[in-house]
Amino acid sequence: MTRFATRAISKCQQKKSEENWSSLSELFEILSHEYRRRILMAVAQHNPQDEDDITSESIADGHEEDSDALDLLHQQLYHTHLPKLADTGFINWDRDTGTITRGSRFEEIRPLLRLMHDHQDELPDDWP
Repeated sequence: MTRFATRAISKCQQKKSEENWSSLSELFEILSHEYRRRILMAVAQHNPQDEDDITSESIADGHEEDSDALDLLHQQLYHTHLPKLADTGFINWDRDTGTITRGSRFEEIRPLLRLMHDHQDELPDDWP
C-alpha cells in the first residue's frame, strides 16, 4: 500500500472516530436534562404520545398542585425541550395536533434509554 493510500485510510478512520464521538456527545447532551429523558422514555414505551399526557403524567412529577410551577414546566417543554428533541430528529412533534412520535433518529438513542432503564436502581434519584 502506498503512503498516500495509508494516509487517506488513516484520515477516514480518524474522521469516522470523530463522528462517533460527536454523535455520542450529542446523545449525552440530549439525555442531560431530566425532562428530555422523561419525554424519550414515554415515547419509547408508547408511540405516539399526546403532548398533554407527557406534560401531566411523565414530566410534572409533583408539580401538578402548583400552577406556577406547572406553567413554567409547560414553557420549558414548548420552548426548549420539545423543539430540541424535534430538531435533532429523536422525536417528531406536530405542534398543531400535539402529537409526539419517535423521530427518524430515535433508534440511535434507544440502546442508551434501555441501558439506563435496566439499571435505574444504580442511577441518581432524578432518573429518568
